[in-house]
Amino acid sequence: MLARDLMSTGLLTFVPDMGLEAAARAMAERGVSGAPVVRKDGLLVGIITEGDLIRRLADAAAPKSGWFARMFRAAEEDAARFARVRGRIVKDAMTLDVASVDEDATAEQIAHIMESRGVRRVPVLRDGVLVGVVSRADLLRALIIDETGTAVARSDAEIRRALSAALREQPWFDRQLMFFDVADGVVRLHGFCGSEDIRRALRVLAEGLPGVMRVETDFTAPPPFLLGAR
Repeated sequence: MLARDLMSTGLLTFVPDMGLEAAARAMAERGVSGAPVVRKDGLLVGIITEGDLIRRLADAAAPKSGWFARMFRAAEEDAARFARVRGRIVKDAMTLDVASVDEDATAEQIAHIMESRGVRRVPVLRDGVLVGVVSRADLLRALIIDETGTAVARSDAEIRRALSAALREQPWFDRQLMFFDVADGVVRLHGFCGSEDIRRALRVLAEGLPGVMRVETDFTAPPPFLLGAR
């Protein structure tokens, strides 16, 4: 899937000169942990996150550096930190180094950025203008989409039907001795089976179905009277 398929639109955004208190209140009311910062023409200039805001509170309790430590730290570094934690508007506290993608970026590319940069959201740009954001929650949608672009079955009933159809095609599945249940995405295979190879094949088949969260097996070897009856 591509960024254009995954991204959220209708975003909460801020302008650089907005007050930080108002921005923090808007983020809390919307229940978001970060928002892009854009110019009036829509060009992305940064992103403000809850981490940026919390850093301001943490700095107030941080011990002051002694003169000896300050000797080995650049004056520009101290000045930048001062402005970041004491500023009153968004552009003072926002993160400037923002990893962004265009609309044709793949889910895998976005996931790599999130992992390597340690970020929760990636802005999507068109000619530098913000058109959407892919968050970790959005990215998870890529894991429940099959290769044809169709949403995969996720309900227990859908998983049950898909598993039943798949098992009917397997010559080693014995419907009279082997059974399954599905609850909350967990498949439980049980019944009578004396072959470790068949048990493993059943588990692999169930694990490969879209929507299956976990597979549990609870087979016992069939008693002699069952084998004799067959």
